[in-house]
Amino acid sequence: VQLVESGGGLVQAGGSLRLSCAASGNTFRINVMAWHRQAPGKSRELVAAISAGGSIHVVDAVKDRFTISRDNAKNTVYLQMDSLKPEDTAVYYCSTGWTPSGGYDYWGKGTLVTVSS
Repeated sequence: VQLVESGGGLVQAGGSLRLSCAASGNTFRINVMAWHRQAPGKSRELVAAISAGGSIHVVDAVKDRFTISRDNAKNTVYLQMDSLKPEDTAVYYCSTGWTPSGGYDYWGKGTLVTVSS
C-alpha cells in the first residue's frame, strides 16, 4: 500500500487547513486510516483515526478543532484542521494497515504543517 499526503503548508494561528491522504496498491489491507504528527523534538503521536465503517477516535488535544473523514470509494482520508495553533506545527503522517498489536504497517512520507503566531 502506498500513501501520499497533501495539503500541508504555512498558515497563521486561527486559520484552517485540510490534509488529504490517498492510498493505492493492495487495497484489501486498507482498514483503519489514521493521522499522526511529529513536532520538532517530540515523538510521533496519534491525532485521529477512522475505521472503514466510520468509527472515529480523535485525541483530546484536538477533538474540538480537527475532524477526520474518509471516502472509501477513493481510498482517501482527510483531516480538517480548524482554529490552528502554533503548537499544531508538525509533520503530519497518515497510516493504514492496522494490526491487532496496535501498530500500522503502512505510512506516508508526511506533509509539513507550520502555524505562525
